Amino acid sequence: MSKLKIRLIDASMAVLAICVGAIIIYVGDHLLGIKLEIFRGIIGTFSPLWIVDLIVLPLFAGVVVSLIYGLGSKIIAYFPPLLVRIPEYLNADASVYGSEASVLPFGYWVLLVIVVVEACGIGGWIGEVYVKRTYGRSPKEHLHRRYQVKAKPDSEH
Repeated sequence: MSKLKIRLIDASMAVLAICVGAIIIYVGDHLLGIKLEIFRGIIGTFSPLWIVDLIVLPLFAGVVVSLIYGLGSKIIAYFPPLLVRIPEYLNADASVYGSEASVLPFGYWVLLVIVVVEACGIGGWIGEVYVKRTYGRSPKEHLHRRYQVKAKPDSEH
């Protein structure tokens, strides 16, 4: 196969993995009924489901991104939450949730996005370790034979 065809396949797999991760986060948000961009007071906002939507759901999406894309996916796992969170914040309307609800100020929202993106990145790391079956450098027996270090013969003196 030509290098261009291989790069196009890699790029299309990356786009597919990012889109699937974003769909998981978007559908999970709606199934849980949580809007991270809306603040309804301390008791009305912070709940176990809010924590699941903030940390567990992006972690799962990052693992799925890694399983789809493979090695190198811990980098692209940072993009699915951004594809969901930015439009959600721009379209957030607190008046739908009552008079006591408000849209988070931009600075607080950025802190939430950092947590969500890092959780997805950790999920990408976990998935990549699962795909690779090892952490760190690959074992020498898994390397291509061109890169394997040949054992030096014992020299007799």
